[in-house]
Amino acid sequence: MKRNKVTVVGLMMLAIPASVSSQVKADSAHAVADTTKQVQSAADRQLGELTVTAVRRTDTEAATIQEAKRSANVVNNVSAQEIKRTQDSNAGEVIRRIPGVSLIDDKFVMVRGLQQRYNNVWINGGAVPSSEADSRAFSFDMIPSGQIDNLMIVKTPAAEYPADYTGGFIMVNTKEIPISNSLHITVGAGWNSQSALRNFYSQKSSSTDFLGFDSGLRSLDGGLDKTFATLGQNSGGNNMIDLLGNRLSNDWTIRKRKPLGDLKLSADYAHRWNLRGGKLGLLAALNYANEYRAYRGMLNNFFGAYDTDNDRVNPLRLSTDDQYNQNNRLGVMLNLTWLSASGNTKYQWKNIFNQLGNSRYTTRQGLSAQSERERSAEYYYRSRTTYTTQITGNHTLKADVLDWSAGYAYANRRLPDRRRYVLYNEDEQHPDEYVWLYQNDISREWTSLDEHILSLQANDTHRFHFGTWQPTVKGGVYGEYRSRTYNTRNLFYWYNTVGNTLPEGFRRMDMTTLLSDPANAGADKLYLLEDVNKLNDYSGNNLLGAAYAMATLPLGPLEVHAGLRYEYNQMELISNTRSSETSHESHYYRHGDLFPSANMTWRFTDQHQARFCYGRSVNRPEFREVSPSVYYDFDLASDVQGNFNLKNCYVDNLDLRYEWYPSRGEVISLAAFYKHFDSPIEWVYTLSGGTDVIYSYKNARSADNYGLELDIRKSLDFIGLRNFSWSFNGSLIHSRVHFEPGSNEYDRPMQGQSPYLVNTGLFYNNQRQHLSVNLLYNRIGKRIVGVGRTEGGGDASRNIRVPDSYEMPRDGFDLTASKRWGRWEAKLAIRDLLNQSIVFKQFQTVGDKEIQQVTRKYKPGRNINLSVTVTL
Repeated sequence: MKRNKVTVVGLMMLAIPASVSSQVKADSAHAVADTTKQVQSAADRQLGELTVTAVRRTDTEAATIQEAKRSANVVNNVSAQEIKRTQDSNAGEVIRRIPGVSLIDDKFVMVRGLQQRYNNVWINGGAVPSSEADSRAFSFDMIPSGQIDNLMIVKTPAAEYPADYTGGFIMVNTKEIPISNSLHITVGAGWNSQSALRNFYSQKSSSTDFLGFDSGLRSLDGGLDKTFATLGQNSGGNNMIDLLGNRLSNDWTIRKRKPLGDLKLSADYAHRWNLRGGKLGLLAALNYANEYRAYRGMLNNFFGAYDTDNDRVNPLRLSTDDQYNQNNRLGVMLNLTWLSASGNTKYQWKNIFNQLGNSRYTTRQGLSAQSERERSAEYYYRSRTTYTTQITGNHTLKADVLDWSAGYAYANRRLPDRRRYVLYNEDEQHPDEYVWLYQNDISREWTSLDEHILSLQANDTHRFHFGTWQPTVKGGVYGEYRSRTYNTRNLFYWYNTVGNTLPEGFRRMDMTTLLSDPANAGADKLYLLEDVNKLNDYSGNNLLGAAYAMATLPLGPLEVHAGLRYEYNQMELISNTRSSETSHESHYYRHGDLFPSANMTWRFTDQHQARFCYGRSVNRPEFREVSPSVYYDFDLASDVQGNFNLKNCYVDNLDLRYEWYPSRGEVISLAAFYKHFDSPIEWVYTLSGGTDVIYSYKNARSADNYGLELDIRKSLDFIGLRNFSWSFNGSLIHSRVHFEPGSNEYDRPMQGQSPYLVNTGLFYNNQRQHLSVNLLYNRIGKRIVGVGRTEGGGDASRNIRVPDSYEMPRDGFDLTASKRWGRWEAKLAIRDLLNQSIVFKQFQTVGDKEIQQVTRKYKPGRNINLSVTVTL
């Protein structure tokens, strides 16, 4: 059986990702004899290699449950097997199945009711840049589910992980070496009840929009540093930019069509080579999706502080939007793994590339903040690119397990030629007649964001042997350099009020016709002026250096994992001091901090264990949050700007958890947690000039967050329901933000916090018939999405408050089914069966009554997806 022992070590090391706990790695490397006993009898009867692989595979539900059981930390995870069963299409849909997790906009993750800024995301053991320009957030809809091997959330701090996470440290691991050679091709179609076979409006597209990026139709010829050709200067001394001589696309025409539905294509190829010196595995995957989403009759309102003098609500904006989105996603994955014949060395090269394009056309009609009847539109195109690559090594020595990695990540966001116009109705007798009233109410904007991350890390785990007592010590270093560049240019349309030769009554013409006709461009007609504002540009770099040491002490039934991490972080923000020209000035944010942690597990039996964990973590401001840059968000109809004075938020975390594992693929756990925040950073809004809303970021004094989590994954065989299983995870969470004594603010829940979360599912899986049917349910509680501010002076009795904004609860039901016949498999998914409205409200207490005002309301549509997969 000597050959089988080698195979045990090799395949165990092959299947375990670098991000799992040190205890699992050490057990894999140093407990060959124990593991051999577990598989000895099975190996005598079966192919030893296949049997052992099943023990340590990370893509099955049973494997992820066992991984969570052995982990030193409180973790939750999802396997590729579960993803296949639920038919989730991207990582955003996958991750919402995890206890305590909810989503914003179907892509930004909140853990334990905490907003996305309190999470940290790594892919394949390396840091990834934020996919958003205005916040620290990773867009999980960018990762197709077919690329995922397993997804894990670490919920308690540990010295071996970065300190900058409080809600969860999210690790996405893509697939590695295959068990066998295979090729799968999937073709799918989808229908959204709000979009398919209904009128759909869009702007002119470029030849590569279907691939998720603009071919150059919307881009500035010459880039953002382009020098514009001019027509001379107008009477105000401003350069008149030629609409026709700068290779600008001036087609404002809106196209109408009726999409048949969505298209989804994917293919994955796996190959395994048995070489003289070891094994080589290749995994490649290609994913493509083209989707249409329309939100018709979407309410988009905003209310100021209640008018107590007149006892009425105070609307600052009342409007209705029609929005049409076309999303194109392209994903590519390529992973190579080499495993030595001895199983002591493993090298991996992992690559994942994703491209996402969003073409959006929005029309709006209603009352503006100045109570003017307005009609406006936005032509919006955004592309996002992410690429991550890592080279990793794992080496098992006599008493040590050494792993290292070097990674690079890149992300960009392009907003080429974002166009907007606003028209006003001046005559109540003609309610359908809208006029171009203010000359600069037609604008075009180009925005570019690029971010790069370089990372290096090395870890060593050493096991001591003092008789039967075998403690381990782990230490490591981590270095990360991140850079970001953000630039924007803004132009607006102008005409001379005296001496222009435009058609009579041009201000009342249809804007798409007026602006698209080249005969209306010229020095005496329409031209462009540039709104130069270098204050909106910024760049920055961030250097993070870390070192840690931790020990694992087995003390009979008690196992203690304790450690200390040191992190030094320096962020440099480079912004401009003058709006008219480049005038760089650097602002530095430097901190060096110690982060202690202790994770203790008491194992009563093999099935029952309890955990107690403590750790300190940090939440640092991002580049955008401290920059002076101002960005107009059309959805919010408001400006967004940063705050130079933000400071770090430090968090103390406590967790208590009881776990019961009735069988290998089952778990029942109950957890309680408490978090104390010093200076939490929140997303707030204020009023400027009494009517204009400005969104920004601000530190509160402190906050407390505590709650309970229940997670159940159980087969229903015990009640006679063969092939049925049930999963449930729910959370009850309470939080409170505290302010300085004498502040006009009041203690309230944390921004982004959900008071409860529920995910549950009933699963039927008949392996003999190759049939699977699943019913899934999700609900989140009312949560603050925007924090209002108190207005007033020294007389507290006269202070009034701009109401907070909340996202309201809704019920989500999904039904999925799959059936396999030989090489063919068909899948059906009906998502959001109830198609309940998504509703946002502002709440305000006035005297003894609560005022509720709907700020946003729309139906997302019911989604039906059908796909067929063939195995070649």
